[in-house]
Amino acid sequence: MIDKLPTNPGCYLFKNDKNKIIYVGKAKNIKKRVSSYFSKKDLDPKTENLVKNISSVDFIVTNNEAEAFILENTLIKKHKPKYNIDLKDSKRYPFIMVTKEEFPRLVTVRTNKDEGHYFGPFISGMERKDLITLINKTFKIRTCSKLPKKVCLRYHIDLCKGPCQSFISKEDYDKDVKKAMMVLKGKNNELLKSIKTELKDVSKKQEFEKAIELRNQMYAIQYLMDKQQMERIRKYDEDIINYIKSDGKIYLMIFNIYKGTLNNKKEFVFDYIDGFLESFLIQFYSESKLPKEIILPDKVDLSIKDFFEHIKKNKIHINVPKIGEKKNLLELVKKNIELSFFGDIGKLKELKDKLKLNDIPYVIECFDISHLSGSSTVGSMVQFRNAKPDKSNYRRFKIKTYEGIDDYLGISEVVRRRYSRLKDENSEFPNLIIIDGGRGQLNAALSELNKLNIRIPIISIAKKFEEIYVPGLSIPIRLSKMKTALKFVQEIRDEAHRFAIKYNRLLRKKDLIK
Repeated sequence: MIDKLPTNPGCYLFKNDKNKIIYVGKAKNIKKRVSSYFSKKDLDPKTENLVKNISSVDFIVTNNEAEAFILENTLIKKHKPKYNIDLKDSKRYPFIMVTKEEFPRLVTVRTNKDEGHYFGPFISGMERKDLITLINKTFKIRTCSKLPKKVCLRYHIDLCKGPCQSFISKEDYDKDVKKAMMVLKGKNNELLKSIKTELKDVSKKQEFEKAIELRNQMYAIQYLMDKQQMERIRKYDEDIINYIKSDGKIYLMIFNIYKGTLNNKKEFVFDYIDGFLESFLIQFYSESKLPKEIILPDKVDLSIKDFFEHIKKNKIHINVPKIGEKKNLLELVKKNIELSFFGDIGKLKELKDKLKLNDIPYVIECFDISHLSGSSTVGSMVQFRNAKPDKSNYRRFKIKTYEGIDDYLGISEVVRRRYSRLKDENSEFPNLIIIDGGRGQLNAALSELNKLNIRIPIISIAKKFEEIYVPGLSIPIRLSKMKTALKFVQEIRDEAHRFAIKYNRLLRKKDLIK
C-alpha cells in the first residue's frame, strides 16, 4: 500500500473498508508522511484508532506544499472525514484587501463582497500578518480605520506619512499604494526596476533621505509570494481533462475545479478507439453536471460544444491551452495520471515477465478459504485492477456443498460459482487467477475452469516457502524475495486472506449470538 505512493507534495486520503474517506492530510512528501503513521510506536489514542481503520490510501499530487494546504482545506470541507478536526464554523482562507478609500489601507477579509482590490488567499496567518506589516512599514501605508484629527504615534516614529494632516499629497500616497499592490501581485522584478530608476534620479539630485527610503524598499520587496495554482479566483466552475494512451488503453483523469478550487478528481480506464475523447465527453456529461469551462489537451468537434449548450441552456467554453496557467494545470493532471496508474504498471510488467504470461495482467482475482476447525467455512475473492484493490468487485462465499475441513472442495466450489456466473452473464474475465495454496488447491481450481471450458492463466502460492505453482510445471517457481513480482503476489494473497477471515469471524459471531 505504501510502496506505490509518490514522494511528491500533495494530499493523502485514508479510507476505511467501505471506501469512505476517514482522514485527509497534507504532506511535502506523501510517501514519507504516510509511512510515519505505521512506523511510529507511541501514537496518541485517536491516531492509533485511525491507523486501525485504514484500509486503503488515495492521493492527489500538487506542485508545492502551499497548494497542498489549500487542497486539504477543500477536501476536508467536502468530505468531512471522521478523524479530521471538526471546525463547524470554519471559513475560507483570508485575503488581503486594498480598500477603495481616498487614502487606501490594507485589511484582512474572508469574503470578497466589499469594494476593493483582493490578493490571496493566504494559507498561513503568520505569513499574511508579516506581509501586511512589511508593506505598511516599507511604504508607510496608514492603518487607522478613520483619518484622525491629528497625527498619531505612527507618524512620529516614521511609520506613516500623515495623510490625515496632508503631510503627503494624494498623488504621492497613491504611488506608494501602487507599489504595495505590485508586491501583492508578485510583480517584484518589475517593481525593483522601477525603484532602481527612481533611486538613480534622487541620487543625482542628492536627495539622500529619499534615496535611503527607496533603498529600504528594495530590500523589503525581495520577499516573494509563493504563487498558487490550486486556488485561483474564478466565478465559474471548470473541468480539466487529460489522458495517457498505453498498451491500447486510455487512462483518463478529470479535475473538478469549483470556483477556482480543486474539489474532486475522477479516474477512468477504457479501451482505445478512434474518437474516444468525443465519445467520452458526450457519455460523461450526459449524466454529470456541466461546468462553464472544459479544458482539454486536444481539439474536439465543435458540434460537441453545441450539444453541451443545448443541454445546459447556457454558454460553454471548451479550451485547448498551449501556454500559461491552464496548460500547467493540464500537466498537473497528467502527472497525477502517471503516479496513479503507471506507478504500479511496473509491478504488472515484471509479474508478466516472471510468469511468462502473454499479456499484462491488468485484472487479477485471488481466492482463499477460511474456517475455524471446520466450522463457518467461507471463501473469499479479491480483485486487483491496474495493480490496485478494486473493492467494489470483492466477493465472499458461504460454503454450501460440504462441512468440515477440505480446502480442495472449498476452492472448487468458489471458483465454479464465480466463473459460471461470469460466463452466464457474459462478463469480463480476469487476466490472471491466484489461488492461496499449493499444488492441490491449484489443480482443484484448474479442474473447475476446464469443466467450464474457460482458459485463464492461473497460479497458486504456498505460504511455507512462498513458492509459485504453475500448471504444466512439475517444479514450483521461486521468485526473489527482493523483487517486486513476489511482493505483489503476496500483497494480493494477504488481502484475500484478510477478507476471508473477516467473513469467517462475522459468521461465527452470528452463530454465537444464536
